[in-house]
Amino acid sequence: MAAGAVSQESEAGGGAVPQTMRAAVYLGHRRVSVETIPTPEIGPGEVLIRVESCGICHTDLKKIEYDLLAPPRVFGHETAGVVAAVGTGVKQYEPGDRVVVFHHIPCMQCFYCARRLYAQCPVYKRVGVTAGFEPAGGGFAQYVRVMDWIVRRGIEKIPAGVPFERASFVEPVNTCVKAIAMIGPGPGDVVAVLGQGPIGLIFTMLAKRAGAKVVATDAMEQRRVLAVKFGAEAAYHPGEARLAEHIGDLTRGRGADAAIVAASAPGIAAQAVDTTRPGAKVLLFAQTSHQERVEFSGADICVGERAILGSYSASVDLQRESAELVFSGRLPVEELISDSFPLDEIGAAIDRALHPAEGSLKIMVQPQRWRA
Repeated sequence: MAAGAVSQESEAGGGAVPQTMRAAVYLGHRRVSVETIPTPEIGPGEVLIRVESCGICHTDLKKIEYDLLAPPRVFGHETAGVVAAVGTGVKQYEPGDRVVVFHHIPCMQCFYCARRLYAQCPVYKRVGVTAGFEPAGGGFAQYVRVMDWIVRRGIEKIPAGVPFERASFVEPVNTCVKAIAMIGPGPGDVVAVLGQGPIGLIFTMLAKRAGAKVVATDAMEQRRVLAVKFGAEAAYHPGEARLAEHIGDLTRGRGADAAIVAASAPGIAAQAVDTTRPGAKVLLFAQTSHQERVEFSGADICVGERAILGSYSASVDLQRESAELVFSGRLPVEELISDSFPLDEIGAAIDRALHPAEGSLKIMVQPQRWRA
């Protein structure tokens, strides 16, 4: 046992935590392999979680697709599960608690935390959840170790009756709530949401809840249908030649008051600028890789007095609000789940997420489930 580790004596029913587990290990060069590795040991103040559900996020897909981080690692950070063991000094959780965990939590004391720019906090940038190797979230494994600073602020208990797959949305919903707060849509505003994958559809729900009129775009017809179902005034193919004109019909010719770029297709940022009025806010959300470049007219920003904003990751200030939105069902996020894969089919799950077909939306991985 590692120095400072504590005995992992029990799960909910008193059974021993296994010494080894299955995990989807990123090996570099776009390769992910399901392997047997040691179950992570926990130390004082830490928690071990048995992972029941973990959503696939496009930030993890980019890390795999573009080899952005050195292997080996276990990715996955939209994690819900059951507390399997607790370290010395942990009082607020016990084996059997159903929980979701955030993999980043800020220090609340630095220059950036004082300005609520939590994602820029040096402590926030340290991943505090791991299945082994360099911490990278670890949710694509059967167990994850949650480090002490995450345990103090980054775990939310799941109410009885809330499915683990729904609970897995707490972290991604938080990121969207944070971005919506940055643009501040209000009643009567028109917001263009470009991209209607799972994140774009959450943005559509949230902007509608804020009282805004939403115009959505997506290349897939079924996603456009869902956008309207979840509150969009209209949804168009991004190649629609009269898109700006359609938005103008809702705004007396001015253009949208804000645009959210919820996909990373070429030219999408320029289209967001084109669909907005002078003085509008354009928020980039999906542009998370340094390999991505955006281009638009400088005059459209300077002369048009538009604001280009970026929003990344979650906010600790919005953690409880986001959890309540998900747990209460006020956001129907379960309707966004199109596929659930057992851990041994992680390759197929990643491929489905990277190359969505008509009808594909949120892809879930269930590490405790095995192929029949």
